[in-house]
Amino acid sequence: MRIVYMGTPEIAATILERLLEEPYEVVLAVTQPDRPKGRGKALACSPVKELAVSRGIPVFTPEKLRLPENVEVIREAAPDMIVVAAFGQILPKSVLDIPRYGCINVHASLLPKYRGAAPIQWSILDGESETGITIMYMNEGLDTGDIITQTVVPITEEETGGSLHDKLAAAGAEALVAAIPGIVDGTLAPIPQGEMTTPYAKQLTKDMGNLDFTWDAEKLARYVRGLDPWPGTYTFRDGSMLKIARAAAVACEVDSSSETDGNSGETACPGTVVAVEKESFLVQTGCGLLRVTEVQPQGKRRMSAEEYLRGYRLAVGTVLGPLPAEE
Repeated sequence: MRIVYMGTPEIAATILERLLEEPYEVVLAVTQPDRPKGRGKALACSPVKELAVSRGIPVFTPEKLRLPENVEVIREAAPDMIVVAAFGQILPKSVLDIPRYGCINVHASLLPKYRGAAPIQWSILDGESETGITIMYMNEGLDTGDIITQTVVPITEEETGGSLHDKLAAAGAEALVAAIPGIVDGTLAPIPQGEMTTPYAKQLTKDMGNLDFTWDAEKLARYVRGLDPWPGTYTFRDGSMLKIARAAAVACEVDSSSETDGNSGETACPGTVVAVEKESFLVQTGCGLLRVTEVQPQGKRRMSAEEYLRGYRLAVGTVLGPLPAEE
């Protein structure tokens, strides 16, 4: 069977690598064009392109797939099936109609939950206990096609965006290769999706990482985990950015050996450091405390809070938060 594979980031490369172990012919890899990356802004290819080139698979990088001349490239590849995983463009009907077994999408959520660009991270940000993989037929909507199979993946209390990404990449790869035979022989009956039960999983942006300490501690801890490794979460101390790399919500009681502000009957304003311990420091939030155990000072490497506290004196009563507005 001839397959055209469409995908761009690391999760798509993981799925492609597993697909290449099967007795199918991947005749073309379609991915996003090379983009500037890093401080030097040198052009870098996508993980899917890098893998495809290493395996001798022809690569096509259209800026706009919907253009007639680009659709013709797909048509000339004569695929029996098109497999899509985080490609980054919506497929037009002219492409959807090409393969006889349809266009199959590997989506990293249990649809109809978390349609959209960042389902992995939003499932953590929203406090879900589980997510998963949906293998689905594609239509002209955004993640609205009929469901073929689904695989549930639990979300642990320590889950980060990075660790959940890796779990879902592996689960997606196995779910795809398990589903293809049933798609081809017709034994997997498609199931229409119900109504969407969550907001669209919108694209992540860097400013989402700017922690608002008026939120409750549980929500802040989810953002620290969910936005790791990108875009990461941060606050400001004395005008300098301080990335918060690892943190957890804790009960209001603190270690009796820690340095505290002594205001036993009062609640400090959100963002105030209320206790400094050997291996962490605690910050007042809108509800509860956030224990910070790993940070990255501006211009420095990531380090434990214990190491940070040895090199950067942090006094109880220090207020963390956004930079003051310019007058």
